[in-house]
Amino acid sequence: METVQTVVIGAGVVGLAIARELALGGREVVILERENAFGTATSARNSEVLHAGIYYEPGSLKARLCVEGRQTLIEFCRSRGVAHRICGKLIVGAGAAETAGLERIERRARAAGVDSLRWVGASEAKALEPALRCHQALLSPDTGIVDSHGLMLALLGEAEDHGAMLALLGEATAGVVRPDGFELEVSGADGAMRLACRELVNAAGLGAQRVASRIEGLAQTHVPPLLLAKGNYFSLAGRSPFSRLIYPVPNEAGLGVHLTLDLGGQARFGPDVEWIDEIGYEVDPRRADSFYAEIRSYWPDLPDASLQPGYSGIRPKLVGPDAPAADFRIDGAPVHGVSGLVNLFGIESPGLTACLAIAARVRQELDALR
Repeated sequence: METVQTVVIGAGVVGLAIARELALGGREVVILERENAFGTATSARNSEVLHAGIYYEPGSLKARLCVEGRQTLIEFCRSRGVAHRICGKLIVGAGAAETAGLERIERRARAAGVDSLRWVGASEAKALEPALRCHQALLSPDTGIVDSHGLMLALLGEAEDHGAMLALLGEATAGVVRPDGFELEVSGADGAMRLACRELVNAAGLGAQRVASRIEGLAQTHVPPLLLAKGNYFSLAGRSPFSRLIYPVPNEAGLGVHLTLDLGGQARFGPDVEWIDEIGYEVDPRRADSFYAEIRSYWPDLPDASLQPGYSGIRPKLVGPDAPAADFRIDGAPVHGVSGLVNLFGIESPGLTACLAIAARVRQELDALR
């Protein structure tokens, strides 16, 4: 049986950030990834937005780790040559009825430590973005975009430079809590093997509940339900008339059908919210009908037939559509009683922005047991 100090399950942006953090701290780290490449699920299927920390409940992990992680991530990108741009964002109220929603966003953002928001009237918003129509807006100058694949490459490279090893096509099919750590059954391309470790970090994203449920010795009461919220994206045919990100007032399950840009300036719209029972990424072209209506609330001149099916992502939700948004769960031994185990559940937006802060939090959980 092979033995290693720390196993990180999941090679998305959060798992790679955690592996890097732990390797930098001197741990021997193996990253298990069931797919044939890193970052193929949630980390590759999002808006690639660097969030400022505007939307999240003050004091929550989402709020704290987003605000903490944003500047750290920007500094990381600058020093490692990861492509990114702080382009700014306008959160727009289409009419006077949405002013109260914008006011709530501003109050929440300030309470969470974000003091850079500025009110913009209709005329100034149009001067900033001539194609935009709104009653008023909040300008977030600190919001940006990042090359998520480039970021993951940089995180993995630095982790490997400090001794971490990525094992692709390696799935933890079973696990047992032992007095000195954990014993895993790992299915790989060359067959099954046993792997022992002293520390285990479950950063499997959409598979985190599945992984946790396979660990004998972890009470199943500590494995929350998983609900799947699919977000579909449509791309814009032709040149984007916007230089900033444009967001409507958020809805109950997400941030609304917003306009984001890639680093080449191409515009895409999404995500919407589609609650599903099984993972599947096909985009139904018929959903474009509702996109046109929502987008034209702030861009009335959106041409007919200009939206093309793009891609979709799935957010690992912990609560359904009628419940208040759930916080990140970073469950260490004080929560579940298993020394050396950290389970991460419900890591959706702003997980990309917060990835380095999440990694630091996981390291703190593990260091506290030494």
